[in-house]
Amino acid sequence: MLSRLLVYLVNNLQVIEKLAESRPIRRAAQLTAYALTKAQIVGRDTSERVMRSQTLRQVRQEAGRVPGDLEEASNRLRRVRETFVKEVKDGWRDGSRQIKK
Repeated sequence: MLSRLLVYLVNNLQVIEKLAESRPIRRAAQLTAYALTKAQIVGRDTSERVMRSQTLRQVRQEAGRVPGDLEEASNRLRRVRETFVKEVKDGWRDGSRQIKK
């Protein structure tokens, strides 16, 4: 019974138009558009930061080399880890600064 009523209301053009013109629905649409735009901007900034990332360059460079022994492989992984940790800390600081602004 309830599902039939909901289907009728959703398929009724007049009800949909009145809802679309209501302030709460318009505001929800504005907030959704704002959130999507903000997420897109943040995603673009993050992807640019990743592409400039020293860790990414280092991983690409190290992947092209064949390690001579286990110690050399271990040293490479350690360097990549250190670079990654440094960049995460830098990103965390930058994010904190942006939030404070």
